Amino acid sequence: MKKPTCKTVLKTLLITYALLSICLTTLFIDGLLSRDYSAISKYATLNDGWNITIDNHVWQNVSLDSFRFAPVNKGDTVTLKRTFPADMDCTGHALVLQVNQAAVTVYLDTEQIYEYGWDRINQNKTVGSGYLPVDLPDDYSAKTLTIQLTVAEEKAFSSFDPIRIYEWKNIYRIILTENRVPLFLGCFLTVFGLVTCCITVFALLFSGKFSRILCVSLFSICIGLWTLCYYNVLLIFAMPLYTISLLEYLALYLAPVPLVIYMREDVKALNRPFMYAVYRVLLSVQLLATTLFLGLHTVDLVHCAATLKYMQMLILCNLVYFIIVEFMNLRISRQLVHRLFLIGMLVLSGCAGYDLVFYYFNRYKGIAISSTKGIASVGLVIFIVMILVSFYIDLTQKMMRETERNFLIKSAYTDELTQIHNRRYCMEYMTHIKDMKNPNYTVFCFDLNNLKTTNDTFGHAQGDILIKSAANVIVDAFEPHGIVARMGGDEFIAIVETDDSGKISTMIGEFQNNISQKNEEIPDLHLSIAYGYASCSPKEYNIEKIYQIADDRMYENKQTMKKLSADALNSENASHSPEMV
Repeated sequence: MKKPTCKTVLKTLLITYALLSICLTTLFIDGLLSRDYSAISKYATLNDGWNITIDNHVWQNVSLDSFRFAPVNKGDTVTLKRTFPADMDCTGHALVLQVNQAAVTVYLDTEQIYEYGWDRINQNKTVGSGYLPVDLPDDYSAKTLTIQLTVAEEKAFSSFDPIRIYEWKNIYRIILTENRVPLFLGCFLTVFGLVTCCITVFALLFSGKFSRILCVSLFSICIGLWTLCYYNVLLIFAMPLYTISLLEYLALYLAPVPLVIYMREDVKALNRPFMYAVYRVLLSVQLLATTLFLGLHTVDLVHCAATLKYMQMLILCNLVYFIIVEFMNLRISRQLVHRLFLIGMLVLSGCAGYDLVFYYFNRYKGIAISSTKGIASVGLVIFIVMILVSFYIDLTQKMMRETERNFLIKSAYTDELTQIHNRRYCMEYMTHIKDMKNPNYTVFCFDLNNLKTTNDTFGHAQGDILIKSAANVIVDAFEPHGIVARMGGDEFIAIVETDDSGKISTMIGEFQNNISQKNEEIPDLHLSIAYGYASCSPKEYNIEKIYQIADDRMYENKQTMKKLSADALNSENASHSPEMV
C-alpha cells in the first residue's frame, strides 16, 4: 500500500485546521447571539379576537392562525381590529407586523401612531414585504388597535402572519438570533462570492479557465444577498423595506444567468445539437425575461411581485434541464466531476423546489406547509461546495493532461542527451523562416572534432561529456540571439536573428572563449569545434541554401583544423625524434 507523502499529510492537516477554525468561530458567534435569547425573546401574541374587514366582507372574533381567505388584489382594503387587554405591561413595547406588498396605517383608538407605504402606492411604486416594527406608546392597554392595509400588488396574500409585541430594545437582536443560520449563510455566500469574483477577474487576465469560477462567484453573491433580504436580516442596517425587497428581487432575477452560462461546457460535452439548441433557447429566454422584468419594474409598469411566478417557473425549467444534462453526461463519461455536480444540482433543485412550493401555498392558499422557509440558501452552499470540488478535480485533471501533452511535445522537439532542440525542431523553425517576408538571420553550422577518437579511446561516457560540453558552449554564445539545435551525432546548428557582422564577430569571440574556459574546467577534455556560417542577403533569402553554404564553410574549417592539427603533431614528433636530440 502506498504511504502518504509529507505534502499530502500537510495539506490534510491544513484543510482540517481550516474547517475546525470555521466551525469553532461559527459556534462562538452563534453562542454570542443566542446567549440571552431565552430572556429577551419573551413576547405577547395578538392572534385571537380580531374583527377583520376585507372589502365590505366582515369576520368577527377570528384567530389569525386559522383564518384564510381568497388572495387579495391590488387596491383592496383590509382592516383588522381588536382591543388590548387591560392588564398588559405597556412600557417600552413595539408591535411587529409582517406585511406583504401593502401600505399600512396603525391606530390606537382614533390616534394614528404609524404609517408606511402610502406615498409609494400613490406613485405606483413597490412597497415591499417584511417586518415592520411599530413603536407603541406606554398607555396602550385597554385601547383599540386598528391596522389598515391597502394592497399594492395582485394576489398579494391570503392569510395573516402572527402579530406579536416585543420589548422595543430587543427587536433587532431577536431578528438576528432567530435568523442566525440565514445570517451566517447569507454573509458567507456574499463575502465568498465577492472575494472569489475579485480574484477570478484578475486570474482571467492570464487564463480563460477560470470563467466558470466567475459564474459561481456571481451566483453566490446573488443568492447570498437574496438570503439576507428574504429573512429581513438587512433590517438591522435601518434600510427601508422597499429597498430590501428590491434587492431581493434583483438578486433572485439575476441569479439564474451565471448558472445558465456555467452549464454551457457541460451541454457542449454532450455533442448533441438538439440539447445545445434547447440550451441556447433557455439562455435567450432567461436573458430576455430578466432584462424585461427588471426593466418593467424600473419604470413602474409591472413590478417584480407580479412577474415573480413566471421567473420561478423559468428557474424550475432550467433546473430540470440541467439535471437531465448531468444525467446524460454521467452516462457518457461516468466521471467523478459529473457525479459531484449532479449531487449538488439535485440538492439545490430539491431545496429550490421546496421554497417554490412553500411560496405558492403561503401566498395563494394561505397555508404554511412548514415553519422552515428559504432553504434554497442551504442547498446553494452544498451546491457551491460540490461545484468547487468538481471544478478543482476537473482543473487538476486538465492541468495533468496539459503537463503530459507539454512533456510529449518537449520530448518530440528536444535532444535527449543535451536537452537542447533536436533536428525536427530545427527543420520546423527553418520552415517558419521560409514563410517570413524579408527575414534577417545568420546560420551557424558546427561539427565536434575527435568524437570518434574519444569514444574509441575513453568510452562513450567520455564521448557524452564531450557532446554535452560542446552543446553548452554553443548555447551560451548563440541561444540568447536565436535557437540552437543538435542535428545528430557530432553536428550542431545555431540560427540567430541578425546579419550584422559586428554582432556575429562578438558571438564567435564569445564562443571561442567558452571553448577555452570549458577545457580549463574539465581536465583532458580537449574540446574542439569546427564552424562555418552564412548570412542572408538581398540576393539570397532561401534558408536551405544559406544552411548549405554555412555547412560547406564549416567543412572547409574542419579540414583546415585537421591539417593544422596534423602539422602540429608532425612538428611535435619531429622535435622528439633521435636526429633532433
